[in-house]
Amino acid sequence: MSRPVTGTTSTAPSARQVWARVRGAVLVLALILTGGLALATVRSSDAHGALDPRSADPHGSRAVAELLKARGVSVTLATTLAEATAATDSGTTLLVTTPDLLTDAQQFTLRSGMTGSAARTVLVGAGRASLGTLAPGVTSAPSTPVEERTPGCALPAATRAGSVDLGGERYEISPGTPAETCYPSGGLPTLLLLPGTGSGTGTTDTVLLGSPDILYNSRLDQRGNASLALQLLGSQPHLVWYLPSLSDTSATTDTPADGTTGNFLDLIPSGWLWGTLQLALAALLAAFWRGRRLGPLVTERLPVALRASEATEGRARLYRKANARDRAASVLRTAARTRLAPLLGVPVQDAHSSDRLLPALSARLPETTADPRNLLFGPAPADDATLIRLADQLDALEREVRTS
Repeated sequence: MSRPVTGTTSTAPSARQVWARVRGAVLVLALILTGGLALATVRSSDAHGALDPRSADPHGSRAVAELLKARGVSVTLATTLAEATAATDSGTTLLVTTPDLLTDAQQFTLRSGMTGSAARTVLVGAGRASLGTLAPGVTSAPSTPVEERTPGCALPAATRAGSVDLGGERYEISPGTPAETCYPSGGLPTLLLLPGTGSGTGTTDTVLLGSPDILYNSRLDQRGNASLALQLLGSQPHLVWYLPSLSDTSATTDTPADGTTGNFLDLIPSGWLWGTLQLALAALLAAFWRGRRLGPLVTERLPVALRASEATEGRARLYRKANARDRAASVLRTAARTRLAPLLGVPVQDAHSSDRLLPALSARLPETTADPRNLLFGPAPADDATLIRLADQLDALEREVRTS
């Protein structure tokens, strides 16, 4: 009869095994973080000085601002909505570089300033988020690449400039809305001029520019870009150059001018919402993959033969690790009773009944010094030494029965 082994073998996973299990997830997480940091760095560097009239970067607009000043146009830079509206009057051109960045409340305030003061408003890259308020009657169509385009209209500023680099947003006009459509792509304009009331006060016109490329330092000397930029921005003696910013305190206004109430989700860019939805979907798919069940469990034959001694030693180690001396003693006693019953003439199904097994054992060994009841049906050992002694005594009892 095998005895429980006294040595210990740790079944806890080693550091190498833990690393092998988690290294895939760690690698994926590291790649995501690295990619996110790289993308954020690239985008932040690309956005540095973009359309800023003080910036000499390739995407800055210092060149066109200096040309306007040379032509007698004063340029006022505004980074907040309050500054932009305060600097705008009836002899002013108002340039808004990224109108989609404005909140609903800011758009309503800006619209009031446009209709009440500015002689011309130029909106650069206005899309679906701002057209409804700043350019009623105009909707956004799918964007188009920036490339050389011909005027395709009779607008004097466009015909004098000729071909320019335009693209980006394309615009659709509601029926009955008067407009000059220029530089078309796929039949839809990338430059749109909406005439105003012409009443002497209020907006003279609104210009929608699909992309900002004609204002960049790097493109100003190409084709008719400089001509078109100077004509659109230099029609009035004063230009207010408005660069919307997320740090503008007016962006936190809760109630727009029309009395509607905004919410926190309005301040979150749509890309983050879609990204969160994709991450949630990926998490659900991962949970389904890890928890999938393709059917009931089935018994399969082991690919190799496992020796009985190895299985016994493995079970003994598990019992020792869990200090399960009661389970080990029960296994030893059950096996001993099962082997003794046939030797004593007791049916196997009655081997574990003390009323059937012990009388037969006493009749077979009337003078034995061992206590059969304590050996075969006694309590669990209190320590490992008692368990080993129990195994020895069971072996001795079985040998005595076989030789009697």
